Amino acid sequence: MHFKTIFKSFKNKDMLKRILIVLGIIVVYRFLAHVPVPLGDSATFKEAIENLLSKSDFSNFLNLISGGGLTSLSIILVGLSPFITASIVVQLITKAVPKLEELSQDGESGRRKINQWTRIATVPLAIVQSFAYIFILKESALANTATSIDLSTSQWALAITAMTAGSVILMWLGELISEQGIGNGISMIIFASIISQFPTTFGSLTTSLFDTSNGSLSVFGWFDIPVNPTVFWIILGFAVALVIVVYILVKLNEAQRIITINYAKRVHANSSYGGIKSILPIKLIAAGVIPVIFATSFLALPALVGQMILTFNPGNEVGTNMVNFFSAPSASNFSTLYPDGINGQWFIYPAMYFVLVVAFTYFYTSIIFNTNEIADNLQKQGGFIEGVRPGLTTAKYLSTVVNRLNLFGALALGLIAMLPFITDYIFIMTMGYPIGLSISGTGLLIVVTVALESLRQLDSRALMVTYDDYK
Repeated sequence: MHFKTIFKSFKNKDMLKRILIVLGIIVVYRFLAHVPVPLGDSATFKEAIENLLSKSDFSNFLNLISGGGLTSLSIILVGLSPFITASIVVQLITKAVPKLEELSQDGESGRRKINQWTRIATVPLAIVQSFAYIFILKESALANTATSIDLSTSQWALAITAMTAGSVILMWLGELISEQGIGNGISMIIFASIISQFPTTFGSLTTSLFDTSNGSLSVFGWFDIPVNPTVFWIILGFAVALVIVVYILVKLNEAQRIITINYAKRVHANSSYGGIKSILPIKLIAAGVIPVIFATSFLALPALVGQMILTFNPGNEVGTNMVNFFSAPSASNFSTLYPDGINGQWFIYPAMYFVLVVAFTYFYTSIIFNTNEIADNLQKQGGFIEGVRPGLTTAKYLSTVVNRLNLFGALALGLIAMLPFITDYIFIMTMGYPIGLSISGTGLLIVVTVALESLRQLDSRALMVTYDDYK
């Protein structure tokens, strides 16, 4: 990173304008997170939300990636989940249908059409999820208060419209951020959501740390520090682990394979050009954090469907199995899902999560790194890799390199995503229950990866706007 160049680029009006636009969009997003859904008895609904948060890890994760949207019953409660789901479905269909794959390779116009279809598919998905969330909260409130909550047709329509509009607005804000060229908009919105929860997490940890009702920390018997000794050592251990994990994440994100590109020397009239060398960097994890976001969203849908089934038909075996199998084991649901202690079912969700992270890493890398297109462009520009024939042979060579990098990168990304489950398993085996610091798992992975990617794009644009200074 060229931090001096980045700071120097702030003097450029266009660069400063782009940064201010991104910051302004994030402020607007955080404002929307506090705009409530127009429902009747909001106090009763918030009581139901608190009950769900105390029992469901899926609800806690939804609250995390929506920036507290569930806690405040915000219009952005549905978040970007419909857009992410629509993106996965459209990209899978594009790969499966040859005509659509040709369209995706048809330059900017083809990509615009596919993006437009993704936006259109987002709307019905947002409507369905909005209805599901309201219905689940309504029935949960009924179960907790034993009082009937009647919503008229107009109230249903207004609430669903508001939540659908909130999801579409988030999709639009994400695209506006991407247009500024200093970060992926969708990832940055999720990044802002997670960061916004840090003060709450920090406050909770601070309260627990200074709770000395069970004693204080003694230093060699000389004096006592007014902190909870158990919480102190747990926080210290996680802090050390956090530094190590962040270091590994940075190294994995910065790792890349450099391929040297040679350009043939050409003579035209009395002048010659070409005969130079360039590089083609291929990142170890080219897909970034997108596979983790895709995997989490993909696993969240069955849990939501299972919750809907149980809401209509309490005790239904299919709904119960869907919720159990597709809910991440954690401190919030451990005693409910595993009253008799850990069993083989505990490993199902982590295993599916790992497999999906690996699969989506391969899938998304194949979309953003098209080896056939790169090989074709190199051939048109007179570029070649030493010892490799231009054209199809180059495409095969690049595919082999990318697949080998993906094998290690996908496994490494999957193992890092599994760290929360590994940590919980260790605590279950030693203490009998998991700790459940969810922010240290998927949230940390998203924060670090998005921060690095945004810094990289900011660095590239900074070099571009300050290019004239180096002439």
